[in-house]
Amino acid sequence: MSNTHINAGGSAALAPREYHLAHEPHPENGTSLGFWLYLMSDCLIFAALFATYGVLGRNYAAGPSGKDLFDLSLVAVNTAFLLTSSITFGFAMLQKQKKNVNGTLLWLAVTGLLGAAFLAVELYEFHHLIEHGATPQSSAFLSSFFTLVGTHGIHVTFGLIWLITLMIQIKKHGLINENVRRINCLSMFWHFLDVVWIGVFTFVYLMGVL
Repeated sequence: MSNTHINAGGSAALAPREYHLAHEPHPENGTSLGFWLYLMSDCLIFAALFATYGVLGRNYAAGPSGKDLFDLSLVAVNTAFLLTSSITFGFAMLQKQKKNVNGTLLWLAVTGLLGAAFLAVELYEFHHLIEHGATPQSSAFLSSFFTLVGTHGIHVTFGLIWLITLMIQIKKHGLINENVRRINCLSMFWHFLDVVWIGVFTFVYLMGVL
């Protein structure tokens, strides 16, 4: 009897632990849920910035207004860069579904170039405004403008860093499960930035020149 109990105990000790996930440490859809929660917190940040601009956006302190400063043709080109980058990211996702590594990398690279072009135009706009004395310290309007648009630009910058890092990972390891999960999260982040920019373009630029 004692040998039977010993053997049974030994078999139980050697049995695999069912809760140990050796190959996939992330629970199913856990990363997506966590990233959605992050995006919701980012929504709160931008909502607060939009509300601040709504309150302060007409306080010019006897200085220039949006109608005096904004170049809608330049902003329209910049908007086209960012919205087109959302389309090219969609092409990258289609190539990802086909398990085409080179196609995925190609469209991610095009997306990165368009994102970089967007940032370059935005930096040029900021430099042009500051060069003409329209600094964040000039008025409450300009303080809220630079804060809102600059925060969006910082998000695009981090998105580009993430995109470059992901491209290196895909080039090195291919479209493994981890990289597929990362590209899905980056896709949500990138499209979120496009939606925010549509709000900026409409609420700040278009309404600012009326």
